[in-house]
Amino acid sequence: MKKVRLGIVGLGSMGAVHAQYLLDGKVPRIDLVAIADGDPTTLQRFPQIRQFSRGEALIRSGLVDAVLIATPHYSHTTLGIEALEAGLHLLVEKPISVHKADCQRLIKAHKNKKQVFGAMFNQRTDPHYIKLRNLIQSGELGELRRVQWTITNWFRTEAYYSSGGWRATWGGEGGGVLLNQCPHNLDLFQWMFGMPQRVQAFCSFGRYHNIEVEDDVTAYMEYKNGLTATFIASTGEAPGTNRLEVACDRGRVVLEQGKISFNRAIESISGFCASTKEKWSGPEFWDVQIPVEGSGEQHIGILKNFADAVLDGTPLIAPASEGIHSVELANAMLLSAFEKRSVDFPLDAARYERVLKARIAASKPRRKKVVKNTPSSRDMSNSFGKA
Repeated sequence: MKKVRLGIVGLGSMGAVHAQYLLDGKVPRIDLVAIADGDPTTLQRFPQIRQFSRGEALIRSGLVDAVLIATPHYSHTTLGIEALEAGLHLLVEKPISVHKADCQRLIKAHKNKKQVFGAMFNQRTDPHYIKLRNLIQSGELGELRRVQWTITNWFRTEAYYSSGGWRATWGGEGGGVLLNQCPHNLDLFQWMFGMPQRVQAFCSFGRYHNIEVEDDVTAYMEYKNGLTATFIASTGEAPGTNRLEVACDRGRVVLEQGKISFNRAIESISGFCASTKEKWSGPEFWDVQIPVEGSGEQHIGILKNFADAVLDGTPLIAPASEGIHSVELANAMLLSAFEKRSVDFPLDAARYERVLKARIAASKPRRKKVVKNTPSSRDMSNSFGKA
């Protein structure tokens, strides 16, 4: 095999983006040979590609070696399992599933380890996050003490949420900002800092929008080694902030506005604290600007890596088996808010599934507001749309 024959299931926002750059030849080792979507109008945008009205038919067609699933969240599990059982390589958009129990079902279906199974966590290609992770893992920062990540630049309008009946519902997305916008941030969070011991979260449901799911979150996490962390996210603030601050034994690192600043202590803070004879003095610091440029290859980089994994056995940047961690974090935060208590890890997957199903059963149908002359105005509920 010289190239991977790829099919895309779901031609909504992200699926169409993937299709276009593949057709433009930006991933040389992949040929896009088939697409599937329930909306004929969407399919007409790509007349040169073999078309299917259902993802299952594409998977069974024999035309593809691999599929990229970019459908609404719940079908990631069912279509993903079908693709794996059909012997295909699989790349799944974020989140890999809506809740932990479905993640476990999907991951369990990956029995043949020769099949490449990846997740579209494109922000793992960003050199800023790679550099920070390397600083942590190398020991350069010393013991981590506190992490604070504020991500409130995910602003969304009422028109955005009204553009599809599946959006911002328990039955359509399984959550709000935590399941739609923040899976990337939650994945990066656990990728850099690991999983916490427990979480206490405060979520506002429909605080800024006419929706039933969370659009504002503040979560506090504790780790076994004493590290504490806060995670703040919202789709209702503008201009918003994206600031990641890490307090550590060698000072403080801040990632903000495309820059990494390191206030580096000349000696360890704990060592200075224990040894100095001065009552009011503090350690000396250097102000270090860590050179990092660009944002990485993002989605294209993940697909290039996916092709290399299929054709050459290259390790994946984002194995799908790691996608369960961001989902578990989101589920635990929501459960904490539902029940007004702290939640320990590992999360009880079966319990959360029952709680979520109860929310879905009590959910009221969302009225779609028609927004004319915009690409997002189409109801994606039956057309494999993507947030």
